[in-house]
Amino acid sequence: MLKNRINTYKILINGRVQGVGFRPFVFNLARRLSLHGSVSNNENGVIIYINTSSDTAEEFVRILNNEKPKVSEITKQSIEKIPTLIFDDFQIVISQKNDFISIPLTPDFAICDQCKLEITNDEDRRYKYAFTTCVNCGPRYSITEKYPFDRIHTSISNFEMCDSCLEEYHQPFNKRFHSQTNSCGDCGVTLKLEDKNGMLVSDDQKSIIISVADRVRQGDIVAIKNTNGYLLCCDAFNSNSITRLRKQKKRPKKPFAVLYPDLESIKNDFKVSQQEMKSLTSEVAPIIILNNTKETTLKSEDIAPNSYQTGVMLPSSGLLHLLMQELNQPIIATSGNIHGSPIIADPIIAYRELKSVADCFLHHNLKIQFPQDDSVLKFVQNQMIILRRSRGLSPSYLDYKEKIAKPLIAMGSHLKSTFTFVTQQQVYISQYFGNLDNFDVYERYRKTFFDYVNLFETRPKTVLVDQHPQYLSTQLGCDLAKKFNIDLISIQHHKAHFASVLGEFNLFSSQEKILGVIWDGTGLGDDHQIWGGEFFIYQNHRMKRLEHFEYYDWLANEKMSKEPRLSLLSLLYEENRETIKHKFSEVEWKIYNKMLASDNIKTSSIGRLFDSVASLLNLLDYNTFEGEGGLVLENLALKYTGIDFIDYFENEEKSLNSKRLINLILESKTKGVSLEKIAASFIYSLAKVIINVSNRLDCEIIACSGGVFQNSLLVKMLNELAVKHYKSLKINCKLSVNDENISFGQFMYYQHCKD
Repeated sequence: MLKNRINTYKILINGRVQGVGFRPFVFNLARRLSLHGSVSNNENGVIIYINTSSDTAEEFVRILNNEKPKVSEITKQSIEKIPTLIFDDFQIVISQKNDFISIPLTPDFAICDQCKLEITNDEDRRYKYAFTTCVNCGPRYSITEKYPFDRIHTSISNFEMCDSCLEEYHQPFNKRFHSQTNSCGDCGVTLKLEDKNGMLVSDDQKSIIISVADRVRQGDIVAIKNTNGYLLCCDAFNSNSITRLRKQKKRPKKPFAVLYPDLESIKNDFKVSQQEMKSLTSEVAPIIILNNTKETTLKSEDIAPNSYQTGVMLPSSGLLHLLMQELNQPIIATSGNIHGSPIIADPIIAYRELKSVADCFLHHNLKIQFPQDDSVLKFVQNQMIILRRSRGLSPSYLDYKEKIAKPLIAMGSHLKSTFTFVTQQQVYISQYFGNLDNFDVYERYRKTFFDYVNLFETRPKTVLVDQHPQYLSTQLGCDLAKKFNIDLISIQHHKAHFASVLGEFNLFSSQEKILGVIWDGTGLGDDHQIWGGEFFIYQNHRMKRLEHFEYYDWLANEKMSKEPRLSLLSLLYEENRETIKHKFSEVEWKIYNKMLASDNIKTSSIGRLFDSVASLLNLLDYNTFEGEGGLVLENLALKYTGIDFIDYFENEEKSLNSKRLINLILESKTKGVSLEKIAASFIYSLAKVIINVSNRLDCEIIACSGGVFQNSLLVKMLNELAVKHYKSLKINCKLSVNDENISFGQFMYYQHCKD
């Protein structure tokens, strides 16, 4: 009789619902509503059973959606009445895995405000415990070994909870109720400070942070193992330390990030918008690029040479929070690696690779499964631009809701490498790896792919690659296709860029034709030339290249991307080349001019166009890092406060003549026009070109992608012109605009395009 009077409802919740305190939340909600049943993780998310009426079940789901944990995200849910099950109370039950894993991987979360209070309160039992976490914060992806997300499937399972932690874990109204990363100073992760010779300096858990702070104040470079990998840190006021770090890390000019103790100290040095403040203090805790509009005591020229901008961040972990509270001043905090190599997470490797850089090492004994760099963002007129998608943002992509026919792997690009691993329900975009020419980067990229295969117990049925045969991502993709005996499909680089924006904004079903503006440094085109200044049209699931910037000679292959002077030489009219002869030796001058007289591969690259202007204005002739020419040109242009820009394409019929542009800029320079005005006018002219082409092709929607759109001033000017001309402007904002989005774009192109 009892079974006939009780209805049982099964509720399935998909999305970011593991490792975010979702089960404890459901437990307490069920207790609040006096419901019996159970909740557990499974291979698809969270599964809930409740005994109740239809109306109460619907109310339960409504409250669940409205009050869900802050860091959770629901992408799909279902509720169905099932044959009656009898429950005596409501319980969190052990997770059961019955099928292939198909859930989002939970990213790492920055330490929450409550945990910060605990570790700085000398009356709290977690006082000065650097690895304090709760259901709302702490490492997740970086320590994941298996799924579903339970303690036994993470590297923190090596630390058995003490009685006090176990008591918290089982208390329904405790914020550590079923917190899978729960630990304390009595049972948790321990720190160890060693000198550069590997000799122990301190392992006193209460005073070790003070010792590290003293080292920083004394001018030492300290390698600190954070929860996502090592950071190299030094005093942001000490020029000698910063200079030494640059030299030993082999990073001569690329800007360093600055770690601040709190938001107020950042606001003292920078003008910070509401969006920037919200992002800095979010669970992602990224590096935010801010404009240097205030006077500061920072050694700005040491931190970011020739730059108008600085990357700043707040502590992402208890360890960094404790250190910054002790120091109470900004410090340099850059990835723990030699420039160009992947971030290091293993103490043995850190000692081997960084002992020539760091004066001492702060290690801990929590194993990091997936090392990640810090994510980097900036905001341009309320538009977020992701420069590096990594800790806190990777690896899951939650916005793709369409059916996926079969699992696949998209191998991405070569310089700013990522891969996209697709199961039949989920899209995972890996963290940023870097330049695959570096052996260690390639090995990290390759290892992570096979870790995903094991984690999800899924082999791809299709491999998507860039059509450039020399990309190591392409070569590995070809090897995988042979190894697994599966389909191999190549997709053109710039079409993948375009598809990434269309995918982000769900534009594939749009009835309007869409202009795709894809500007970057390099990518092999369908005609076997080097593309980089492209205009596409997308309509009816077909993508067509309509126009491009005028081709010019691609000199000395990849050397051209490292020497802006070569781009300038290629673009100047023959009669004007003598003006830059001083930039070359006599031998070089003969060799390169002979090359120009030969039949060369051609390029339409806007990235190299930026380089050529930087060289013409004598900002630099050699790049020490990718995109340096564009960055120094942007910083010069930001100094121009006028509005009377020179429109270098005003009298051009099609506005795509690269050589004429460079020679007009030379003419302006010869006439004595200020370099700041020339730089700003060049960027304005490029923004105007986009609007001109959209008008000519009668396109109201403009979709932009490629590394050139990391340029803040270009995006700002383009936004203003788009509003003026009633254009809808779409630029990557959930993914990086640079080559990090190529793997996702390959997947999107494969799914939606017919050409």
